[in-house]
Amino acid sequence: MLKKTLSAIALASLALTVHAADVVLKVAATAVPHAEILNHIKPALKKQGIELQVREFSDYVQPNAAVEDKQLDANFFQHQPYLDSYNKDRKTSLVAVPNGTVHVEPFGAYSSKIKNIKDLKDGATVAIPNDPSNGGRALLLLAKQGLIELKDPKSLTPTALDVVKNPKKLRFRELEAPLLPRALADVDLALINTNYAIEAKLNPTKDALFIEGKDSPYANIVAARKDRADSAEIAKLMQALRSEDVKKFLQDKYQGAVVPAF
Repeated sequence: MLKKTLSAIALASLALTVHAADVVLKVAATAVPHAEILNHIKPALKKQGIELQVREFSDYVQPNAAVEDKQLDANFFQHQPYLDSYNKDRKTSLVAVPNGTVHVEPFGAYSSKIKNIKDLKDGATVAIPNDPSNGGRALLLLAKQGLIELKDPKSLTPTALDVVKNPKKLRFRELEAPLLPRALADVDLALINTNYAIEAKLNPTKDALFIEGKDSPYANIVAARKDRADSAEIAKLMQALRSEDVKKFLQDKYQGAVVPAF
């Protein structure tokens, strides 16, 4: 009888252990660097009883839609200005999770036609992202280079209509962010998000004609619905993402193209 009781206790204990290891956290991400970072921390989370499932997306809309629709628990691909713009446009209420900042991907300008920005011709075509936050980010970077002047230099979401001085008469072509690397052959200059630049085998620290500094306000965050943002699983996710191990991973793998923001 004692042996049966002990066996029952052992089985119950095993069941509890298996159950604890089966807590699933589903996170949306763009492939580079976000999914790579998440896959790197999977073993650390597994030790804490969390099975991290990473679902990759190639655009900036579906990761938020999947979280809003409760298909996924959180996402990791965007910065706060983009999230604010998305919430405003889509009437959603996703939030950055506590301690949600992870890294900065310095935004850069690339060209297949010139090697120095001083060689940019009058009337050149400049491709920028077509979403308000990243399009504004591109214009701010152009303004910082002295190529244009903006009505309100402190605004994080200027548009082409806010350009008050354009001495080179640059022509702006707005494209979806994932398409910008492929447009390099058709434009004189393209302002490209670093994740898409890396996917296109561009090295931001070597290939960009100019690039944001480490003081960029566009730190990438983890976002979730309000009912999930404070969960224990997401808190553990952030502990893993903001660890010294991840800081070293970013520095070693991306060599300055992805900069820790913690």
